[in-house]
Amino acid sequence: MRDLQLTQVAGTRLFPPAVISSGEEDADDMMEDVRLLDSYESRDYHNDNSLRIVIEEDGLKRIQVRVTGMTCAACSNSVESALKSVNGVFRASVALLQNKADVVFDPALVKDDDIKNAIEDAGFEAEILSEPITLKTKPNGTLLGQFTIGGMTCAACVNSVEGILRDLPGVKRAVVALATSLGEVEYDPIVISKDDIVNAIEDAGFDASLVQSNQQDKIVLGVAGIFCEMDVQLLEGILTMLKGVRQFRYNQISSELEVLFDPEILGSRSLVDEVEGGSNGKFKLHAINPYSRMTSKDGETSVMFRLFISSLFLSIPIFFMRVICPHIPLLYSLLLWRCGPFLMGDWLKWALVSVVQFVIGKRFYVAAGRALRNGSTNMDVLVALGTSASYFYSVCALLYGAVTGFWSPTYFETSSMLITFVLLGKYLECLAKGKTSDAIKKLVELAPATALLVVKDKGGKCIGEREIDSLLIQPSDTLKVLPGTKVPADGVVVWGSSYVNESMVTGESAPVLKEASSSVIGGTINLHGALHIQATKVGSDAVLSQIISLVETAQMSKAPIQKFADYVASIFVPTVVGLSLVTLFSWYMSGILGAYPEEWLPENGNYFVFSLMFSISVVVIACPCALGLATPTAVMVATGVGANNGVLIKGGDALERAQKIKYVIFDKTGTLTQGKASVTDARVFTGMGRGEFLRWVASAEASSEHPLAKAVVEYARHFHFFDEPSATSQTPSKESTVSGWLLDVSDFSALPGRGVKCFIDGKQVLVGNRKLVTESGIAIPDQVENFVVELEESAKTGVLVAFDDDIIGVLGIADPLKREAAVVIEGLLKMGVKPVMVTGDNWRTARAVAMEVGIQDVRAEVMPAGKAEVIHSFQKDGSIVAMVGDGINDSPALAAADVGMAIGAGTDIAIEAADYVLMRNNLEDVITAVDLSRKTFSRIRLNYIFAMAYNVIAIPIAAGALFPSLGIMLPPWVAGACMALSSVSVVCSSLLLRRYRKPRLTTILEITVE
Repeated sequence: MRDLQLTQVAGTRLFPPAVISSGEEDADDMMEDVRLLDSYESRDYHNDNSLRIVIEEDGLKRIQVRVTGMTCAACSNSVESALKSVNGVFRASVALLQNKADVVFDPALVKDDDIKNAIEDAGFEAEILSEPITLKTKPNGTLLGQFTIGGMTCAACVNSVEGILRDLPGVKRAVVALATSLGEVEYDPIVISKDDIVNAIEDAGFDASLVQSNQQDKIVLGVAGIFCEMDVQLLEGILTMLKGVRQFRYNQISSELEVLFDPEILGSRSLVDEVEGGSNGKFKLHAINPYSRMTSKDGETSVMFRLFISSLFLSIPIFFMRVICPHIPLLYSLLLWRCGPFLMGDWLKWALVSVVQFVIGKRFYVAAGRALRNGSTNMDVLVALGTSASYFYSVCALLYGAVTGFWSPTYFETSSMLITFVLLGKYLECLAKGKTSDAIKKLVELAPATALLVVKDKGGKCIGEREIDSLLIQPSDTLKVLPGTKVPADGVVVWGSSYVNESMVTGESAPVLKEASSSVIGGTINLHGALHIQATKVGSDAVLSQIISLVETAQMSKAPIQKFADYVASIFVPTVVGLSLVTLFSWYMSGILGAYPEEWLPENGNYFVFSLMFSISVVVIACPCALGLATPTAVMVATGVGANNGVLIKGGDALERAQKIKYVIFDKTGTLTQGKASVTDARVFTGMGRGEFLRWVASAEASSEHPLAKAVVEYARHFHFFDEPSATSQTPSKESTVSGWLLDVSDFSALPGRGVKCFIDGKQVLVGNRKLVTESGIAIPDQVENFVVELEESAKTGVLVAFDDDIIGVLGIADPLKREAAVVIEGLLKMGVKPVMVTGDNWRTARAVAMEVGIQDVRAEVMPAGKAEVIHSFQKDGSIVAMVGDGINDSPALAAADVGMAIGAGTDIAIEAADYVLMRNNLEDVITAVDLSRKTFSRIRLNYIFAMAYNVIAIPIAAGALFPSLGIMLPPWVAGACMALSSVSVVCSSLLLRRYRKPRLTTILEITVE
């Protein structure tokens, strides 16, 4: 990767890099500069030009290719087979609806052009897609790196690695996930390098390697103001002299400038300013939205429309000559005028149909040819066979008549009408498929085009405002949001207050009050007052970008049920061709043997022509497209509908598993409860004063991140500063409330599932549950035990406090249940889903909470790592188990479950562990997730039933099964119309899911088992 070069394309000019890396150390830096992906299936983007480069952790490379010319599942199977046959290709998946192939390969064995050539050799057009613009860096020059960490087995290992990383100089933040064996580290590259981080982890006895860094170094800009070669040279000169620019390329055809730069030296906005300033305002640059092109299917739709109109324009005269003209003597006499060997009508029909067959219908021959060259078959083969049979029979009939004088009927109109109806079906299908991606289009449109940047002087004072491209926003920028405008980026309010409509992102309909320190999400609408926000997440870090990426990835994925359709598609066309030949020979031989009367034959017809029409009808009425579209269209619509309702679905496989859920396991704290713990009782059992007791407890808990610890500290602070006589009327500053009144703590340690232990003034202080106290050899007096039991039976958590070997006091902490918890639990029971509660809390509190919400099955005193074991116990009999948690603390359990649901993720989307991300902190969305999954798969089954039933019923009718008894015969052009409309009807069936409305709280209890 050290000598990374961008390939030159037609109409472009490639300039040398301003900085050339050399040496192993520089090579490593370049590797860090290249954006990597979390996994093969995450974050798929679209663009139209140049090269997309992604390096995986094991040296593999991933590219995405736009594939044009695919019409059905058989085509996508052909492309997949062609790619997988290339030596060095690790994985290849093709999405029919997106016209896109995703390929992972070994760059030492395979080049990008080899991938492209393999697809083109299979008969399809290929174009390698470019990498999206991602403009994400961390404030103050820090980077966010992701590392794989091998050898971790439990929560203690996680704590050990996190502790080591946080102690390293230059490391600002470190989070380690056991379930994914990944660590995310925010660090200052000036103070510490990625190699130092890897060495520190390895010195601790774990394996480590860099997965990716968010140091983004590429931007694509649209350039206005270039009119001649001199302007290009001026742009070249500015960029060459610009410090920090590594490499650039200007495409004169698209007026797009692609720049690789060093983000530590040059920011994206500074790059734009320098170019515009260096040209004295001659050039105007704007960042190109990476998602703007991916949602456009207008090109394909317009091409289909033009072909359909052209075919219809030529087919109408043919139909007119066949049906209308015989009833108009003057016109009919003109058509019967002999011109050379043929009648004028025959010449006109032959000429018009030839244009339809070989000019407008050329796409069917091209597609059929490439399919056959690749050893596969598809719908285009059937259309080409059917129309060619009709056309060439008619030509042969004319020539035979000219030679022998025996004139057989021609069927030119069959060929033209058939192509016209197929093109109509394709056009309607393109329109319908375009509707399935409306969800992504709407999400893309949420992002505002521009933002108001608050310009500050060196002292931080506001000196003005400036309108900038929203894609050029950088972390730490202060932005002004006017009433009625969209929030341009994720951030934190630093000034002002207003209500913000977040329904378009989270699904929460009620406006949310935003004040100083409140977080805001990009794309939401500011309703009333003006706000100043400080940007925190931009580019692909932003919530909106992650949602779009997640929805797009989900729409790319294949549900397991689709394997059935892929198998049927692989054998469908050969089977249909075989049936058509059987039909031809059966009718022909039956006629020769006198099995049916000659009166059945058409005028001037013979047994062969009569049999051929049935055979052609069989070929053209069969439709493999409907089967191939049944699943992906429904999945696309469902994921889009879910996103609009604040339920993000990772893919078709997650949808398929969710509709079979038998058990839903709930975490207690923050899931069934509000996650806002508060101290309700504080009792001291010695002569110590209450205020002093709370000060000691708060000092011990201040270093803990546990929600209950924060509740204790907040209670003590409130007591200390507001209830005491010496308290002032003003809220103390953070400095005075934390370091001013708490005692010095030494040897602090957090014990998962137990509590905390530390030393204060030489005394050992224990704050936690019974297990912590008993394991330390401290006896619990009866009066203390009775008080704790009383708390637990009231659904409160009892926290014991011990100094040295004596219990000093007890705190009672309550976390109120969510208002909808009981109704949702009852609703799940009505749906046939059994709810289970798993918590680390004690049995009495757990049973009290479970009784209040209506859960019968409770597992208490379970360690964080033990939740995964509980899930495995339910999975032993093959049951599908869902886990609902916060997506961070419960990541091992979310990963272990068949369906992981991260609830209340808000701006912290837990993409790695969860299959579903419920944006709102509302349990009703669990019902929505299950209900949407069930309705989606009901629709998929309905699509399959229709597609299969259509072919099972239509093919025998087309073969003439009803002709002897009822006289029903389908002309080939009618059969073609049926085939075209069958695929359209399946897509329209999937589109009905857009009308989905999530069950309301008042109707949840009316849901019954299907």
